[in-house]
Amino acid sequence: MNVVFDFGGVLFRWQPHEFMARLLPHRAPNEAAAAALVTEFFQSFGGDWGEFDRGTVDAYRLAQRIAWRTRMELADVEKVIAAVPHELQPMPQTVALLARLRERGHRLFFLSNMPAPYADHLESAHDFVQWFEDGVFSSRVNLSKPEPAIYHEAARRFGVAPNELLFIDDYALNVTAARALGWQALHFLSGEQCEADLSARGLI
Repeated sequence: MNVVFDFGGVLFRWQPHEFMARLLPHRAPNEAAAAALVTEFFQSFGGDWGEFDRGTVDAYRLAQRIAWRTRMELADVEKVIAAVPHELQPMPQTVALLARLRERGHRLFFLSNMPAPYADHLESAHDFVQWFEDGVFSSRVNLSKPEPAIYHEAARRFGVAPNELLFIDDYALNVTAARALGWQALHFLSGEQCEADLSARGLI
């Protein structure tokens, strides 16, 4: 099988509410404030951050935009942007699943919305990223999930028909988009659930 992994929230920890509360406690003193800050800052990963994902705005300009839009101190905005790569720590259970799939001889690919500096960091910091035969980072193709074009580009690049690709993503809209284009797809909820789904398909 050709298995395609998302990165953030699947292979790498991404918990923005906890992250923002820890990084900017003066702006997120409680859960409600943290949730509001995440929504305002990341705009559901659309808006300014979506352009960062897409590779059409760099970190410097992103910080300027967010500071202007939110009226946050520029230093606070830059602190968040700089800290994100170190928050993206491997999720041991999913990495173990990746290793088992590799041992079974499945072809491994990735498809991730990821800003360019973070993509560079993950590739250099984590050896297991080299296990993937190929992959698509949104910032390197100026496209992003759940747009159909990025799935078409990924299938073309991997040289695999959509119905022969199994996509694993934690964001329901991305899973729905993949299925609409003929991909097989699993909605990632936890390492245990993902393992059970992969086992049920006879992949591990």
